[in-house]
Amino acid sequence: MQGMPNIGPLEIVIVLIIVLVIFGPKRLPDLGRSLGRGMREFKDSVTGKDKEREQLEASEEAAEKPKPTASTAAGDRQ
Repeated sequence: MQGMPNIGPLEIVIVLIIVLVIFGPKRLPDLGRSLGRGMREFKDSVTGKDKEREQLEASEEAAEKPKPTASTAAGDRQ
């Protein structure tokens, strides 16, 4: 039994040319952006990262740090 054949640079160039002919040069940046977003969302869902979780952690950190008030800042200068 043979394994899967290796994909070389020539095959990649052929696929890219076919994609360019099918979609055209104007739509390629949008396709790349969409593909990148999809891959990022997939990776984040697999690793367990969520924007909501990051925002929650950021808000918890902000709540833990006391904000300096004008009266304490003025008292430090004297």
